[in-house]
Amino acid sequence: MGDYPGPHDAETLIRSLYAEHGRSLLAYATRLTGDRAAAEDVVQETLVRAWKHAGDLTSGRGSVRGWLLTVARNIVTDRARARAVRPAEVADVVDRPPVEGDHSESVVNTMVVLEALEKVSPEHRDVLVQLYYRGRSVAEAAKELGVPPGTVKSRTYYALRALRAVMGQEAEVAR
Repeated sequence: MGDYPGPHDAETLIRSLYAEHGRSLLAYATRLTGDRAAAEDVVQETLVRAWKHAGDLTSGRGSVRGWLLTVARNIVTDRARARAVRPAEVADVVDRPPVEGDHSESVVNTMVVLEALEKVSPEHRDVLVQLYYRGRSVAEAAKELGVPPGTVKSRTYYALRALRAVMGQEAEVAR
């Protein structure tokens, strides 16, 4: 610790520095950082450095408050420079919706639709499965089912109407 007598005296010095300059040092650091918690960290680091340089502070050269404010400003500057050289943090992807935690509504909807599909005719069910569950085009579904594309289109129309009717009846029963 240089020519400073001992750790006990340095601790006393730091307590008196904090009592005398702590509020103004915290206000200054808060203005520099814009964040109270970060400012408190800066004040703490400033006082640690003052403790390490207690001999320089008691030598009578220069202003103690000026030294403390300069050290606080240097700490804030060093932290800003350290953040600037770190790689940029990856931002959230905007084109994707946030992950939903509860998928129970989706499960219930799937169960209701599957139950309703069982209540429509096999021809209607087959065309809906081909188009909506397997993701096939009208031409692909027609080839798979062995019917003309026009038949697939008309069956789809009537199948959706039948499905809506079945689901509407279930909704009325559930009420």
